[in-house]
Amino acid sequence: MITVSDKAKEKVTRLMSDAHLDETYRLRASVAGGGCSGLSYKLDFDNEVRPMDQEFEDKGVRVVVDMKSFLYLAGTELDFSDGLNGKGFQFNNPNASRECGCGESFSV
Repeated sequence: MITVSDKAKEKVTRLMSDAHLDETYRLRASVAGGGCSGLSYKLDFDNEVRPMDQEFEDKGVRVVVDMKSFLYLAGTELDFSDGLNGKGFQFNNPNASRECGCGESFSV
């Protein structure tokens, strides 16, 4: 499962509202090769669920993950920070053995 913090829920809800996205859209989380640690996180809004997707709902936020990415993201919490040390979504991933300094990439 992928969970969503209260701050991340607020930000996702605001972004969807600002973009005029309806309830058919979900937050798509994925992993792609790249970044200084080998794998990078990606977030998008998507209104298509593919046959092998895993779908979760936490705090009213629907999250969709492809099966390959789910292997890396299982148990992850999506958070949002607006502090002085950086602003943006953060993945609290228990599967990551190493993360880069900016938090945008990881390795297992």
